[in-house]
Amino acid sequence: MSRVLEVEKLSVAFRQDGRRIEAVRGVSFAVDKGETVALVGESGSGKSVSALSTVSLLGPSAEVSGSVRYKGEEMIGAPEAALRRVRGNDLSFIFQEPMTSLNPLHTLERQIRESLALHQGLVGDAARVRIVELLDRVGIRDPESRLKDYPHQLSGGQRQRVMIAMALANKPDILIADEPTTALDVTIQAQILELLAELKADEGMGLLFITHDLGIVRRIADRVCVMKDGEIVESGPTAAIFSRPEHPYTRKLLAAEPEGMPDPVPEDAEEVVRTDRLKVWFPVQRGLLRRTVGHVKAVNDATITVRRGETLGVVGESGSGKTTLAMAMMRLIGSEGEITFAGEDVNAWSVRKLRRLRRDMQIVFQDPFGSLSPRMSCEQIIAEGLGVHGTRDKRPQRELVAEVMSDVGLDPATMDRYPHEFSGGQRQRIAIARAMILRPKLLVLDEPTSALDMTVQVQIVNLLRQLQERYGLAYLFISHDLRVVRAMSHRVVVMKDGDIVEHGPSEEIFETPRHAYTRALLEAALNPTGGSVAGRAPAPAEALR
Repeated sequence: MSRVLEVEKLSVAFRQDGRRIEAVRGVSFAVDKGETVALVGESGSGKSVSALSTVSLLGPSAEVSGSVRYKGEEMIGAPEAALRRVRGNDLSFIFQEPMTSLNPLHTLERQIRESLALHQGLVGDAARVRIVELLDRVGIRDPESRLKDYPHQLSGGQRQRVMIAMALANKPDILIADEPTTALDVTIQAQILELLAELKADEGMGLLFITHDLGIVRRIADRVCVMKDGEIVESGPTAAIFSRPEHPYTRKLLAAEPEGMPDPVPEDAEEVVRTDRLKVWFPVQRGLLRRTVGHVKAVNDATITVRRGETLGVVGESGSGKTTLAMAMMRLIGSEGEITFAGEDVNAWSVRKLRRLRRDMQIVFQDPFGSLSPRMSCEQIIAEGLGVHGTRDKRPQRELVAEVMSDVGLDPATMDRYPHEFSGGQRQRIAIARAMILRPKLLVLDEPTSALDMTVQVQIVNLLRQLQERYGLAYLFISHDLRVVRAMSHRVVVMKDGDIVEHGPSEEIFETPRHAYTRALLEAALNPTGGSVAGRAPAPAEALR
């Protein structure tokens, strides 16, 4: 194999508020032609900073030293013209969230055409032919009909495919993929990883894959570099790292899997919420008079129950109706059918009448940073619900906030800090504390761990179990991470295109899935790069433990 990218003793520091913060210290690694090298580690370990340093994308505040050579040519300190020639042409990037990487005001054709014109001089019909070819290559169906689409008109998986098409437009030697599948469903994740594997094999390019998901690394990487606090603490062939990890941090990462099952629910546990034939259809309106010409059937005839102390896991791909079901159950969107909460049919209740029930139903969202106001202190965020709904507890607000912070594993002494001063895991604990201070009966958890590192995921799962046991909470747990769903859920509902296609006890769903779609989800979680072994039945329960 020929050496394409060589990084030696790379160090990066940033100047912030008069301080010098070291982000990367003495990092060395290389990527050969046709090879996949994975950089793994928790948030803040220096993975992305190391990757962005390869073509000087860190900005003027960064102090970079060491050596980065692309095909023997030094990149650090290289003239801007030389860097522009390499960026997006020889070294291309795929980022985690395509919606923030794609311009919402430009069509797909215009965004890909820009790269082709800049690096290859392709314009007019020649550029259009190449764009259609690229979109077809990455699996966009009927690509000619999608050229005038905007990013918001695509699903998450389709947007990520467009990002890959843009990255591949100029046939790069190195593709740097920074957490490209973190926010995707397991089936879409499997498709993207299989696509990257095919493209790497066909084009012979090197792949630098940045992730915190060791399950993916194990299946796609040739070599692994484990990063912690800006340093590579261990590196080597993938098989050796996984079978014989030497560094304690590597062993900690490998052991960071949600384990066990939740405690059983008492047979006489009271029913907290029940839906009967719940339906949510959104009208499709067209024409000058906005006539209804059809409906988007988001949820069809959903009948479920959640009892005190029970977790109902809801799984399915994006657009399957998971979050819409939860929003309808909480009466945050309109629906048809019956919704019974705490023994009362609430679907026909007015907003005023619902106010007294709102304190008993709370929600925790996926992105702990986006759901917390950056202008409010931790105390203000957690206590916000008390101001809206009041409290029967007459103790001072700070005392109540301190108590719930202790419940969720936060230091009450930090309640005057702001969200940006906390880690991702701590921010998610703040979001949980905000919901818990009202002592709700039902807590909706909408992808609460998908944006977190593996070690932090384990901490949050353990915390949620403890809170459920202590307060008898009912959870509606929405996730595409089947390992977390298995560790959290007593029962599981599988949704597809608005329909509940399978439901039952968690162990039964994972051990003996009946529906073909459930089996496809489990197979995608077990084997994200495709290539299932013919004739061998999947063993979901064993692999997801």
